[in-house]
Amino acid sequence: MEKLKIALIGYGRMGKEIAAIAEARGHHIIAKLDSERDWMNHIEAFVAADVAIEFSVPEKAVSNIHKCFDANIPVVVGTTGWYHQLPEVLNRSKEQNQTIFYAPNYSIGMNMMFALSKQMTAMAVNYGYKMELYEKHHIHKLDKPSGTAIELARIIKTQHPEIEGYTLDKHDDPKLLPVEVIREDEVNGIHELILNSDEDSLKLRHEAFNRKGFAKGALMAAEFLNGKKGVFTMDDIFKQMI
Repeated sequence: MEKLKIALIGYGRMGKEIAAIAEARGHHIIAKLDSERDWMNHIEAFVAADVAIEFSVPEKAVSNIHKCFDANIPVVVGTTGWYHQLPEVLNRSKEQNQTIFYAPNYSIGMNMMFALSKQMTAMAVNYGYKMELYEKHHIHKLDKPSGTAIELARIIKTQHPEIEGYTLDKHDDPKLLPVEVIREDEVNGIHELILNSDEDSLKLRHEAFNRKGFAKGALMAAEFLNGKKGVFTMDDIFKQMI
């Protein structure tokens, strides 16, 4: 495996977790960018990176992605809450032959849940089950609902002809998928797809015990990008694993 020179954009708890795993695998963290001063002081190191891994905050994510494109550096984006600007980012990536890997969740287990949710929803629709989502995260998470919950809602929408979107308010509109959002303590992430009928109830649940799963997945994405051009998601990694 080729050793990579990695720039970390956002050096909070996730950034530190990624750095520890990357260094244990023999990669080199050549820039840690967590403020405007960091960008000023470490720009020369940044432009020498083989890949950037971006875990900052929603309001800075798109700007950070464009900085990577400006420097022709492939970027793995773990920040969520900016996907309303995704078409703009992907258009630039395609027009200028830039490279981006984005995912609402980098956990292997969570991506298995995405696949299972699609199958469960397709079956449940035929038998009249009502569906809802539940997610809980730590109090520091800024976006509500999580990008993962939004992705689950999108998957359900593709399989359920009546659902047009989601709602955080509890009511009985069959066109809107109820999503319950909890921000509490230091919870790393819990997501549930709940299916209810008059006869029974099913739950598909993913719980992250720590941040290592997300960090490992993001680093796996960075390694996957080596030598590639284009737009990629976790589906591209899973195609190689099946």
